[in-house]
Amino acid sequence: MKDVRTRKGADIASDHHLVVANLNLKLKKYWTSGQTALQRFNTAFLRETDKLSEFKIALNNRFQALQDLLKEEETTMDDKWE
Repeated sequence: MKDVRTRKGADIASDHHLVVANLNLKLKKYWTSGQTALQRFNTAFLRETDKLSEFKIALNNRFQALQDLLKEEETTMDDKWE
């Protein structure tokens, strides 16, 4: 802390005073190991057409449930609105 002062001018019907402080703060960098940071997604297996189609089907199935929930919410919200 470099400097700390109180300000008595802020009147909010309380016995508290405003505190103003100047800080000297040093932030440290968070370093990760090179292997985990560089290889996040393995997209090489998607170059094979069989794997790509399996991935697309799995992805569509995963988000189909969310789309169904959204459609149900839209209909129930419309029913509740009326």
